[in-house]
Amino acid sequence: MDHLFTSQEQDALSSVAPLAVRMRPQTLEELVGQLEVIGEGTWLRSAIEADTLSSIILFGPAGTGKTTLARIIARITKAHFTEVSAISGGVSDLRRVIDEANKRLTLQNLRTILFVDEIHRFSRSQQDALLHAVEDRILVLIGATTENPFFEVNSALISRSRVIEFKALTNADIEQIVLRALREERGLANAYRLSDAAIAAIVVLSGGDARMALTTLELAAEVARAPQDLTAEEQAELAAGDAAVDGGDKGDGPFVRSVPLVTPVITTLAVLEASPRRALPYDKKGDTHYDVISAFIKSMRGSDPDAAVYWLARMVEGGEDPKFIARRILIFASEDVGNADPQALLVAHAAFKATETIGYPECKLNLSQAAIYMALAPKSNSATNAIGKALKEVRNGPLRQVPNHLRDRHRPGAEEYEEYSYPHLDPSGWVDQQYLPDGLSHGAFFQPGERGWEAYRSEAVKRDRESSNRE
Repeated sequence: MDHLFTSQEQDALSSVAPLAVRMRPQTLEELVGQLEVIGEGTWLRSAIEADTLSSIILFGPAGTGKTTLARIIARITKAHFTEVSAISGGVSDLRRVIDEANKRLTLQNLRTILFVDEIHRFSRSQQDALLHAVEDRILVLIGATTENPFFEVNSALISRSRVIEFKALTNADIEQIVLRALREERGLANAYRLSDAAIAAIVVLSGGDARMALTTLELAAEVARAPQDLTAEEQAELAAGDAAVDGGDKGDGPFVRSVPLVTPVITTLAVLEASPRRALPYDKKGDTHYDVISAFIKSMRGSDPDAAVYWLARMVEGGEDPKFIARRILIFASEDVGNADPQALLVAHAAFKATETIGYPECKLNLSQAAIYMALAPKSNSATNAIGKALKEVRNGPLRQVPNHLRDRHRPGAEEYEEYSYPHLDPSGWVDQQYLPDGLSHGAFFQPGERGWEAYRSEAVKRDRESSNRE
C-alpha cells in the first residue's frame, strides 16, 4: 500500500540522501541491536510480524533505531501509516488524522497507525486530543522520544500504550553498522579502505548513536586520501590493519580483499578531522541529566576526586548550566561535608559566585577546584540529620513552650521569669542550664560525626563541660 514512506519516494531521494538515510534498515532482520525488545520471540516483533500492533511509545537515546523501527513498520504493515510532526502539527491536524482514521476504520475496515517522532514535544492539549482515539483503537499510536515518557508524556496516554525502552547501541553494534555501510551498494560500495583504528575512533566518537557514526564515516570519506599521500603514522596504521587481514583472522573485517590498494584510505586522522568531538549523550532535562548529576554527587560523597571530575566534565561538555552544577556543590558542602570541614561551605559559595560572575569556559576551573575539595574533605551528615529530626519533631510532636529563663524580657511580668545565666560570665564560657523545651533532652537531634573539625570541637566541648562540672 502506498503511504508517505513508499519505495518510489525512497528511490527518488536515495541519490542525494545522506549516508545515514541511505543505510536506514528496511527490514527487521537488518535492524542492529535492541534484541531484548525486537529480537525473535519478543512481544513487539511478534505483534509487528502478525500486523496486530497496539499503541507503543519507544523511548531511548538518539540514533538507537526508534524512527527506523517505525519506518520498517510502515513498509510491512497492511494498515494505513501516517505521520504528524510534534513540532509543527497542531490539535487541528490531530483531529483531522483522527477523523480520517475513523472513516477508514468504519468504511474500509482499515486500521491507521500514527507515528509521532519526539512526542514529548507535543503540548498537553495535543496529547489529550489523542486519548480517546488511542483508547478506542480508532488509531494505533507509535510515539518516539529521547526523553523519559513518564516525565514528559501525559500519564493517561502512557496508560493506554506500552512503553518500550531502547538502549544505547554497543560498540559491536556500531562497528557492524559502519562495516555494512562501507561495503553495501547503497552505502560507500567498497570505494574506501578503513583501518581498524579508524573504526575504533568512529565507535568512540559516536557515543552509541548509529546516525552519528554514519555521519562521521561519510564526512571522513570526504577527507580520505590516496595511499601515497598518507603520513608515516597513517601508513603504519594501515599496514597493521592489512597484516591482520592477510593473516586470515579478520577475513570478514574492515578491509575487503577486492578493493584495489590505490583506493582512498580513511584513517584515524581523517575521522578526527571529520568529527573532532565525541558525541556523548547528555540531555539537560532527561534521564542522563539526573543520572550524571547523581553520579557526580555520589562520587564526591565517596571521596573520589577522579570520578567527581569525570562526571563534572561530562556535564560541562554536555552544556549543563554551570550555575546548576555550582548549586549542587553548594548544597553538598552542607549536606555531606557539614561541620567536619566548615571551610567547604565557603569554598562552594566562592565557586558559585565565580561561576555566576565568570561563566563558561573559565568557570570550569572554579567548579573543578570546588568538586575536588568536596571529594577530599572529611564527611559528616550530622547537620542534615539534625535538621531532619528537628523538623520531624516540630511537625509531629506536641507544642513545646520556650523555657521561661530563655524568653524575651521586654514584656510585662518578665520579672517573674527564672534567672538566665550568661555563659560569658563563667570562666569556662559555659553554664549548665536548660535550653531545650521540656520533654526533649541533649542529643535528641545532633549527633556529632567522627571526623574533622566537628569531631574535634565536639570532644573539646565535652571536655570543657566535664571540667566545669568538676569545679
